[in-house]
Amino acid sequence: MTVIYSVTEHWHMCAALRRRDELCLMQVPRIILWLMVELAIIGSDMQEVIGCAIAFNLLSVGRIPLWAGVLITIFDTFVFLFLDKYGLRKLEAFFGFLITIMALSFGYEYVRVAPDQVEVLKGMFVPYCSGCGAAQLEQAVGIVGAVIMPHNIYLHSALVKSRDINRGNKKEVKEANKYYFIESSIALFISFLINVFVVAVFAEAFYGKTNMEVGQKCNESGSPHSDLFPANNQTLEVDIYKGGVVLGCFFGPAALYIWAVGILAAGQSSTMTGTYSGQFVMEGFLNLRWSRFARVLLTRSIAILPTLLVAVFEDVQHLTGMNDFLNVLQSMQLPFALIPILTFTSLTSLMNDFANGLSYQSQNDAEADDNIRHKYCTSDAGSVVKLT
Repeated sequence: MTVIYSVTEHWHMCAALRRRDELCLMQVPRIILWLMVELAIIGSDMQEVIGCAIAFNLLSVGRIPLWAGVLITIFDTFVFLFLDKYGLRKLEAFFGFLITIMALSFGYEYVRVAPDQVEVLKGMFVPYCSGCGAAQLEQAVGIVGAVIMPHNIYLHSALVKSRDINRGNKKEVKEANKYYFIESSIALFISFLINVFVVAVFAEAFYGKTNMEVGQKCNESGSPHSDLFPANNQTLEVDIYKGGVVLGCFFGPAALYIWAVGILAAGQSSTMTGTYSGQFVMEGFLNLRWSRFARVLLTRSIAILPTLLVAVFEDVQHLTGMNDFLNVLQSMQLPFALIPILTFTSLTSLMNDFANGLSYQSQNDAEADDNIRHKYCTSDAGSVVKLT
């Protein structure tokens, strides 16, 4: 995805000072694309609510119920808006601070669990999934949706446009494109490492364990969450809530609390990107200029209601199940972000001398085609299996 993000930044540096959403407004049916990106933003915000509610519950050892954690997110969302008056660079620094917390938290879990490094490297470079069914394929698609959020491509548009670059100077634009490519590569590499930490920890710590085995270990460690695991020999199914509990049972309370802190930091950073993306797409697609306060209030109001209902009337399994569904939803929205960007960056009338060359177009088209076929085919197959 480094290529996709570099194309995004390349576009916004060269396409006549217009953001991507503004170009979509001129070239394609704006309402459809706007609804798709809004759906992705609201889904992402619901995930932030779920993650923060679970983090508050784990950090308080269950004293803060999930529904109360959902309500807390109404207020904590506005904390980062306070930083907005100090300028975009200060907010970006705070965003970097949250990413650092995530990297340290999940990195600690990775070192503590100590997975087989050879198997980790094999998983990075050798694609295989032995014995995978619909549920496993849904998880794989969900991981892609969790890592690559479609509205972040629109966010790159506006952030790059805010840089003070003389876009009439080809040499300066070319140099800026080079440094933006380096910047996005570093950011995506850090994101890749964080996700390797999380996936490897889950694979090493939880794979092959039964509910009874985990329940006994939690009882021995004095965990207050041991009742989560029924006394049977069924294979353990783990989500972000049970993941923290099991880490605490096997590796001590510190592992649980650090896991929860990482989830909380991830939720807050997701809120920031969603708020800015939502504001930019409303301006670009609809020519509406809302304050960030009004924008986050709208998005959070829509996201809170269904999440709160599930938290009140159902249990944590349903809440984390909703989170998995939202990951798949993010994947389904990616084509609506990828196809326009690849189309526009290949148009000489928009990009002039900076339009994608034939080899670059082929590489991008192949990557986009692989993403789209993978997401829609696997998601649809999973739905058929579930319905039957």
